[in-house]
Amino acid sequence: MKGPWTADIVEPRFARLREKVGLQYTLHDLRHFYASGLIAAGCDVVTVQRAMGHKDATTTLNTYSHLWPKAEDRTRKASAAMFR
Repeated sequence: MKGPWTADIVEPRFARLREKVGLQYTLHDLRHFYASGLIAAGCDVVTVQRAMGHKDATTTLNTYSHLWPKAEDRTRKASAAMFR
């Protein structure tokens, strides 16, 4: 295949493969899985934005902000680490 792998090319092929093997996840699901993994690994907003190809960080935050630890979570974790 010549040229870039665009959604128009990849999605139909992936759909056929999904049907053949009984996979229930879509490419969009895998995209969310990837972003979630980056966030869980501690990547910052701009890093995730760039990895996902979002135009700006607002898109990334609107979609994934619930996955980043809250300030309270970080405070509890830091406090617990002090007493180990």
